[in-house]
Amino acid sequence: MTRDEPAGRSPEEQGQRGLGLHRLALRLEALNTQVQRLSRERDITHLTRDDLNLLLQSFRQDQQGLARLMERELKRVSQRLDQLSRHHHHHQTHTPTPQYRHRSYTGPNEECEVPMDPAYPLCAEKVKFLHARWQADPCYSFYGVDGTVCSILTYLSLIEDFCPPHQGKNVSVLPWHQKPYTYTEKSEIRTTLTPLYEVFSNASGSAIDFIRTRVERMSDRWIQAGQGMRQSRNRTVMNQLKVLLYPGALSGSVGQRFEAMVNRGGPLGELVQWADLSACLTILGHNLTFSTSQQQLFSLIGAAPGRGSCPIQRPLTFDLIYTDYHGLTHLQGAMGLAFLHYQCRFRILDSFGTEPAFNLGSYARSRGYKTLWGSWGLQPLQYMTMFPHTPDNSFLGFVSEEATRKEVREEELEPDSYKKDRIAVVYGKQDYMWKGKSQYIGLISEQLETHATVYQPAGHASNLPSFIKNHGLLTQEDFLRLLRRAKVFVGLGFPYEGPAPIEAIALGCVFLQPRFHPPHSSVNNDFYKGKPTTRQISSQHPYAENFIGKPHVWTVDVTNETDVREAVKAIVHTEVKPLTPREFTCEGMLERVYSYITHQSFCTKSAPSWPPERALRIHLGPLGQSCVSVCRQSSHVCEPALFQHLNTPAAFTRLGIGCSSTAKEANHLFPSYSPWGRHCGLQQEPLLFSCAGSDPSHRRLCPCRAYLPGQVALCPDCL
Repeated sequence: MTRDEPAGRSPEEQGQRGLGLHRLALRLEALNTQVQRLSRERDITHLTRDDLNLLLQSFRQDQQGLARLMERELKRVSQRLDQLSRHHHHHQTHTPTPQYRHRSYTGPNEECEVPMDPAYPLCAEKVKFLHARWQADPCYSFYGVDGTVCSILTYLSLIEDFCPPHQGKNVSVLPWHQKPYTYTEKSEIRTTLTPLYEVFSNASGSAIDFIRTRVERMSDRWIQAGQGMRQSRNRTVMNQLKVLLYPGALSGSVGQRFEAMVNRGGPLGELVQWADLSACLTILGHNLTFSTSQQQLFSLIGAAPGRGSCPIQRPLTFDLIYTDYHGLTHLQGAMGLAFLHYQCRFRILDSFGTEPAFNLGSYARSRGYKTLWGSWGLQPLQYMTMFPHTPDNSFLGFVSEEATRKEVREEELEPDSYKKDRIAVVYGKQDYMWKGKSQYIGLISEQLETHATVYQPAGHASNLPSFIKNHGLLTQEDFLRLLRRAKVFVGLGFPYEGPAPIEAIALGCVFLQPRFHPPHSSVNNDFYKGKPTTRQISSQHPYAENFIGKPHVWTVDVTNETDVREAVKAIVHTEVKPLTPREFTCEGMLERVYSYITHQSFCTKSAPSWPPERALRIHLGPLGQSCVSVCRQSSHVCEPALFQHLNTPAAFTRLGIGCSSTAKEANHLFPSYSPWGRHCGLQQEPLLFSCAGSDPSHRRLCPCRAYLPGQVALCPDCL
C-alpha cells in the first residue's frame, strides 16, 4: 500500500488494480501472438487492409490504456521508493526477498557512477546496453530497473553478476544459482505405475492419450521388470530425483499440428519414446512432472515475467529436464543467463542424432556445419537417440511392444509353434509413402497376400493397387494382432528408422526393406537435409540391417526384380522365431537409463570417469574412415567419453607412430594422424571429440569398447 491509501482496504479492492494489469497483459500477449503469426505468413497479400486497420486500432487502444496505467503505477512506486529509502537503514536485512521488484537500494534522486573494477570487465558495457534496452523486456522492470544507472547497477550486481556489489552491500550468491544438493529421499524401485497415471491426469489431447494408453497396455511388463530389478544385487541405491518431462513438440502451434496427425497416420515414434521414458523413470523411483504447456513450463522453472532476457527467480528445482529441440528453444527463451548455468541438467530426445561438429555453434558457423538444428553447445552425450546410430550421443531407445495373451489366438502362444499365415503387411500409413512402389509391392503379392494399414479419409478414393487389402488405420492392439499373423513386414523406404520394424521382428515377422544406393544423407535427401548429422543411411532401417540382419532382416535392391523375388521366396521357406534385442525390452531400458542417471554427470568440470579407462581399446583407422566405422569393423562401438585417454602424444607412440610435428587445435577430426608430413593432431576442444568425423587425409585415433550382447550402450566393464 502507498502512504495515502486508507488502512483497512479490503483485499478485493486492492486486487482490482492487479486484475486490470493482468487483463491488459493477457490482451497484449494475445495481440503479440497474432502479430507473430501474421509475420510468419509467407504471403502477406492475403491480409486485407481491414485486418491491418483493426489490428493497429486494437494496439493503439491497448497502448493508451497501458500508458495511463503505467503512469499511475510509476507514481505509486516512486512514492513507495521514497518511503523505503528513508527507512532502509532501520530495516536492512540479509534475507533475500522473493519479490525483487520491491528491492530498493538507491533513492530516486541518488546518482551512481559505473565502477571500473578489473574483476568485472563487462560492467560498463552491460550498463550501457541496459540503459538503451531495459524497456525492451518487462522482466527488467520486474527486477527493479527503472532506467537510472543506480537501478541498472543494482540489477547487474544482484541478479546478473556483471558488476561489483554496491558499496556497503554484502556479496551474496545470485538468487537463481544452484544450491548444493540436499537429497532427502532415496529412490526405491517401484512395482506400480500409479504415480505416473496421476501425473498424466493433468494433461489431455490425442498425443497424451496415446502415451497414457501405451503405458497402461505395457504396465504388466514394466512392473515385472521392476520386480526383477529390485531382486538384483548389483545396483547402488540412487537419490530420488525431481525430473521434468517437457516434450516441446507437443506445445503451442507445433503441438496442435502434431496432435492433428496422431489419428491420421502421423509419426508416433517420439510419442513411443516419451511413454517408455516416463514409465522407466517411474519404475526407477523418481519424482516426475510432465507438461506440454509452455506457460506451465515458465511457471515450473520460475521464469521472470517478460520475454526471457532475465534469469529465473529462484534456483531450478528439477535435477533433470528431459525435452526436445523445441523445448530447448522454449527453455532458452525463458531463462536468460540461467540457461547456460543449468544446461548441464538437460537431456534432449533427438531421434536422428546430433554430431559434435554441428553442436558447437562457433565451429559449425566457421566450418560450414551450421543447420537449423544444433549449435547449442551441450555435451554431445546429452542428446538421446531412438537407435544407437550416433555413438557421440546417448542411446535412449524405447521398448518393443509385443502382443499380450488377450490380443492373440491361444494356439499362437504355444512356445514351439510359430505358425504364420501367408501374408505380408506393408509398413506405410500414408498414401504418399507408396508412390513409385507398385512394381515392388506387386512382386511380393505374387507369393503373399498383401495387407496395408493406410489412413483413408472419409469420401476419398484409395490410390493403392487393387490387389492390396487395406484395413485403414488400426489401433495398436489390432495392428499387433495383424503382425502376429504376418510372415513379412515390408518396408517402402520411408519412414526412416522407426520403432515398427523392431516390434514386427519381436512378433516373428521378417522385415524386408530397400537398400539405398547411393546412401541417403543430408547432401542428397530432403528428409535429412538440415539435420545435424553426416550419417550415410544405407537402408530404411540401418539398425535392423547392421545389428539384427538375416534371417530376421533382408535388405534388397527393390529395383532388381530377381533380387526381390528370390528374397521373398527364401523368406517364405524359412521359419523365423520372434526376436527382441535386450536393449528393446523393459529390463534393458531400465538397466540403460539407470546407468545413465547413476554415472553420467555433465555438471562437474572434471573429465568423465564412466565408462572406466580399462574398457578402452585403441584403434588407428584407415584414411577416410570415421571412428564409428573403425570400431564397428572390430565388433566394438566408439565411446566418446574415452577420447580423453588417447588425446596425448603417448597414444601415438604406443601405436608405433613417429610424429614429425604435433599440433593441438579445435578440430572434430582430432586426435588423428596425417601420413603426409607425418603430422599428429590433438584435440583442443573437448566438445569436438567426435566418433563421426572422417576425412580422406586423416587416419582417426579411435576409442573403441566392447558392448554387452543386445545392449550396445553398456560394456562388460560399465556395470
